[in-house]
Amino acid sequence: MGAAVRVLTVDDQELVRTALRAMLRRTEVDVVGEAADGERAVEAAFALRPDVILMDVRMPGMTGVEATRRILDGWPHPGPRPRVLMLTTFDLDEYVHAALRAGASGFLLKNTTPQALLEAIGVVAAGEAMLAPTVTRRLIRAFSDLPPPLLPGAACPAPGPGTGADGPLGALTAREREVARLVAQGLSNARIGAALGLAQPAVKSTVNRILTRLGLENRVQIAVLVLTAEPEDTADAEGTAGAEGTAGAQGVTCARGSAAS
Repeated sequence: MGAAVRVLTVDDQELVRTALRAMLRRTEVDVVGEAADGERAVEAAFALRPDVILMDVRMPGMTGVEATRRILDGWPHPGPRPRVLMLTTFDLDEYVHAALRAGASGFLLKNTTPQALLEAIGVVAAGEAMLAPTVTRRLIRAFSDLPPPLLPGAACPAPGPGTGADGPLGALTAREREVARLVAQGLSNARIGAALGLAQPAVKSTVNRILTRLGLENRVQIAVLVLTAEPEDTADAEGTAGAEGTAGAQGVTCARGSAAS
């Protein structure tokens, strides 16, 4: 991960916080603080300025989702806001959707392995997104069933040069579609670069172009769009965010407007 990632852990169960602290302090992660509820999480985040917050979803009083919203919307410091990785025992749609809408960068279940958690911290600290494979199919199905617009701010792009493709991915070049499919499989920029023979800066630049062309805000929305439009092409990535993306495509409806270029 390079320089130590500064992490704030938030959970109403002391046993969970203790276990997280003990596990993470044996790694390059620097646990800078803890909080037992949402209100204290907001205070601690503003005071400690962590890189990543491990946030429980359900807590007495202010929930982790509301704490995430207040931290990210009310961030009082210059520079980047912390990345929030939601941890929960509850594999339920309402929490996934609410956490993503609040600005969370990732969503993992508490039964994830220590190595997977450490990898997720590194991924979100690098500005990418992480979804637990077990929630992906429900997420895709829910987005497929939504009325237009499917994704906030998403435009209906015209097919791009050389693709000859209709639909929401038509504005992408062949290379951009390759990258988008690998994003949907949960691969990091480093792994995408290795798979396609590209340097990481080139992958990052391509991902940014995809976001701009499709009028999307983050990698999770790319994954949702690709997995909904092409479920069979991206459903076989074992252990990745696309591992259970097998919901039948309902057709992807996007908001009307000017496509970003």
